[in-house]
Amino acid sequence: MIFCTAQHPDAIRLAEARFITGDDPAWKGSSFDDSGWKTVHTGVVWQAQGYPDYHGYAWYRIHVVIPSSLRAGGKWKDSLRIFLAHVNDVDETFLNGKKIGQIGAFPSDPGGYVSKWPAIREYHVAIDDSAIRWDRENVIAVRDYDGGGTGGIFMGHPYLDMLERTDGLTLGVVADSIQYVTGGKTILPFRLRNQFNTTIKGKLSYTRQTGGKDGGDLAGGKDGGDRTEETIVLGPFVEQEISVPVNAGPGVDLEYVFTEEGTGLSLPGKFHVPYILTPTPSAAPRINSPKVFGVRALSPVLFRIAASGEKPMHYTCMGLPGGLQLDENTGLLTGKVGGKGSYKISLVVKNAFGKAEQTLTIEAGDKLSLTPPMGWNSWNCWGTSVSDAKVRSSAQALLDKGLVDHGWNYINIDDGWQSPSRAGDSTIVPNDKFPEMKELGDWLHERGLKFGIYSSPGPLTCGGFTGSWQNEVKDAATYASWGIDYLKYDWCSYDRIAGRDTNLATYIKPYSLMQKALRAQRRDIVYSLCQYGMKDVWKWGRQVDGQTWRTTEDIEDTWESMSSIGFRQNALYPYAGPGHWNDPDMMIVGQVGWGENLHPSRLTPDEQYTHVSLWCLLSAPLLIGCDISKLDPFTLNLLTNDEVLAVDQDVLGKQARQVVHTNEHQVWMKEMEDGGWAVGIFNMDTVYRKVSVNLSELGLYGRVRWVMDCWTHELQGALHGGGAGDKLEYLIPPHGVKLLRVYKKR
Repeated sequence: MIFCTAQHPDAIRLAEARFITGDDPAWKGSSFDDSGWKTVHTGVVWQAQGYPDYHGYAWYRIHVVIPSSLRAGGKWKDSLRIFLAHVNDVDETFLNGKKIGQIGAFPSDPGGYVSKWPAIREYHVAIDDSAIRWDRENVIAVRDYDGGGTGGIFMGHPYLDMLERTDGLTLGVVADSIQYVTGGKTILPFRLRNQFNTTIKGKLSYTRQTGGKDGGDLAGGKDGGDRTEETIVLGPFVEQEISVPVNAGPGVDLEYVFTEEGTGLSLPGKFHVPYILTPTPSAAPRINSPKVFGVRALSPVLFRIAASGEKPMHYTCMGLPGGLQLDENTGLLTGKVGGKGSYKISLVVKNAFGKAEQTLTIEAGDKLSLTPPMGWNSWNCWGTSVSDAKVRSSAQALLDKGLVDHGWNYINIDDGWQSPSRAGDSTIVPNDKFPEMKELGDWLHERGLKFGIYSSPGPLTCGGFTGSWQNEVKDAATYASWGIDYLKYDWCSYDRIAGRDTNLATYIKPYSLMQKALRAQRRDIVYSLCQYGMKDVWKWGRQVDGQTWRTTEDIEDTWESMSSIGFRQNALYPYAGPGHWNDPDMMIVGQVGWGENLHPSRLTPDEQYTHVSLWCLLSAPLLIGCDISKLDPFTLNLLTNDEVLAVDQDVLGKQARQVVHTNEHQVWMKEMEDGGWAVGIFNMDTVYRKVSVNLSELGLYGRVRWVMDCWTHELQGALHGGGAGDKLEYLIPPHGVKLLRVYKKR
């Protein structure tokens, strides 16, 4: 549910704090002298403020005068609110030395470390509480523990204000319950929920705003939509839902405001209405598997022919090397390849509506992951609350919703599966949430899905669970016995081992140790290095046999995070190719939440089109991070557009390069195996822009036969040098994209 939160007109921004790393209980007191501490911005991770590689304890001390006029201006006069946005991962918060709240558990707490990322930190203090010093300086002290990834107070702007009745109201569109009706009509379920034990009365007004034919904002404003007003009375803990019909398409917004009776306090908001560009798939078969597959000789093969179309289907192949067999009813290719070599196989898929054919090359050698991995990872939705049941639910949804038919096949468990202690012989064992890992692996493999796992080279993972430190060989053997196909290896607590040694060899060493342990197994395990780009991992990741390597800190579901990560990848294109991929982190579409209160991605629909387009141009690993069982039609169509996914899975394996960069737009180009190009034209502005790109700017003058829109599959006529055919020109929504396949003139 997209919702807005009231903020008192006299709210006080808590924009700065004094900051130090380490831990000392004396730092909570109001009289402690912190004048020697560094001043930092709240709302920004500490990694961006001079602590790029730090994880562990840190303290913020925010000094603020709380005027009695704030209390006098309050309408409800119940409580003072201290809003801290998100804190990664555990916090204990004090007001003038008095503890006012804690979320999560520190490593030193009974029961050990429990991350509560990304729960919102909001604490209420009764206005007559003696801890509040009206008209004097107050100190809000926040003890923070970061177990890995980004750390600090961020993803929001902390403030202090008086709590009002409207703060108990959430309102907005329930994004995963939108109804997409034929004829372009969309029904928005608009929900209001009162979370306080008091009645709220007021008026709700909403307006459907549509971008004009010329792009609305480009022409100086949007077309005025029809306005509706309703009187709303919500008793304690009551919710109400209203159906709002709209005509969906680019630039359609629902703007709304609730105004409370008596106080006049209002909650405004805007919902960007999602719209579907992916055409309805044909009933006839289409093969969507990559055209190449890498395996090591004598390693078990599991390859699922991804094919969309009406079921049932019949699968056949010609030229299959000895040791491999195909299940003609499921399209599962299994067995072992006896020796090194390149084997070309002809695949045929038939159903009642026709047949599809494709050549698959099996490269039996030393390389794995000849195209970027595609699948699902548990972290962005379940965090450390992941369980066997949730993994199976996601896997079943991958099958039931047809994602496997478009090439999605990895099911990867992230942090939170490990038992706090190892077995007596030091074997890693799962916790109670995972009764039997091998049985889970067999269950996934029987369905043609691959099985991924997570660990750290340090003693503990980011979530505080058991890492692989000094047990690399034992863990690799255990993973192989479970049938693991993918290992995400996360730096996390290894900084305790490395200490102050910043030599490159120190950063390479733990990944080299696990590499040797994995290669000793008679099983292909894709090796994903997760260490946030430290020491330019893209320059040495291949040296430790990494198939993918993280190039950034953790991604968040905001335009600022996604765009800053994605559009900073340009310089890394020389390091990407078959068997080795730059990884800008997991995808942030659909319902995400990191284990607490799942919510729809905060990216607008146009920003989500940009996100998927850019990741495909980057030849990035595509790992869905949302709850697949709750995929809405918009997100499902984002993830099942085969022309878009083909850009990512192209066997040439080139990463796109940025060829045009202005303040308003960027153009990225990727060479394709057929001699053509994929081109992404991105509107970086917050308004509609008509973007015109000359073919000469792209080096394509006189070389283009025709152009296809990857999202709509619509063809544009031949382009040629001279006249109207010498440029690409499109009206692009704010933060939106035009993703094109440009076919070379013969």
